[in-house]
Amino acid sequence: MADFDAIVVGSGMSGGMSAKELTERGLKVLVLERGPEIVPERDYTDQLTPWQTPNLDNVPQDEIQQHYFKQYPGVAYAIKESTKHFWVKDDEHPYEEAEGTSYDWLRGYHTAGRSIMWSRQTYRLSAKDFTANRDEGIAIDWPVRYEDIVPWYEKVETFVGVAGTEEGLEQLPDSKFQPAFELTDVEQAFKQRVETRFNGRNVIPARIAHLTDATEEQRSLGRSNCQARNRCHHGCTFKAYFSSLNATLPAAERTGNLTMVHNAIVQSLDYDTDSNRVTGVRVIDAETNERRLYTSKVVFLNASAIASALILLNSKSEAFPTGLANRSDQV
Repeated sequence: MADFDAIVVGSGMSGGMSAKELTERGLKVLVLERGPEIVPERDYTDQLTPWQTPNLDNVPQDEIQQHYFKQYPGVAYAIKESTKHFWVKDDEHPYEEAEGTSYDWLRGYHTAGRSIMWSRQTYRLSAKDFTANRDEGIAIDWPVRYEDIVPWYEKVETFVGVAGTEEGLEQLPDSKFQPAFELTDVEQAFKQRVETRFNGRNVIPARIAHLTDATEEQRSLGRSNCQARNRCHHGCTFKAYFSSLNATLPAAERTGNLTMVHNAIVQSLDYDTDSNRVTGVRVIDAETNERRLYTSKVVFLNASAIASALILLNSKSEAFPTGLANRSDQV
């Protein structure tokens, strides 16, 4: 058993940010990742050309039907012979769907999780999004407003690096931007025609988490400006697009306070009734089946919405017989 100040379950988008913030404040942090380690120099393939890979980088159809039948239809552009190791095999990690429904769960079980595979579109919620429930009389009103979140938006955007243009749109608030990628001649013509013909319609460059004017802090993490090569789904050796592996985990690691364990599948959380706190995380080693317990003062559950709920439901105790924090039976 090993003890830490904090344990972060999952090394993806939110897990990486949690690890960064905690380690920079001096806490000894353990990050548990259920999958293997991704090493950019070994596992990124953005420097390869299609003719350097089998089948011109296309995954054979029989392999798609066997392993990627749920994920491939929606992200065919990203699942290639040279990138398929980023994607979970559907037949090895099956799930059930409610009758009459369909859900395609895109997953990456490895360092940085889906932050390696996301499309990097980065937009703020607007003030209207925070008041919609109240104004429309649905669900429950948000406990915070847009103005409360603005400082945190700015903090994250400055660290991440978001390219975009200031438009002053109420429904799509501006971020802390780096310079946007210029529109092509065709896009500029399209923008002019749409905005001339349709009053109130705006055509703007996508707001994306790509560096175009890297800051000193971003360069200190080994990041550099986007080369606009359209090879993002292979991983970026320039570290130009934001991911946990490119930014937050290196920031956490340089503090000297980070411990990271791969192939650690979280089974459940230990709950102490006397202190009314979670005190530990039980894991199963994906390679050896060894069972281990890690303890800490606080646990951050960043395993994605579905997997985090699964861990809570698995964490049964006398106090929570149907799963941790599930007395309402709504988890």
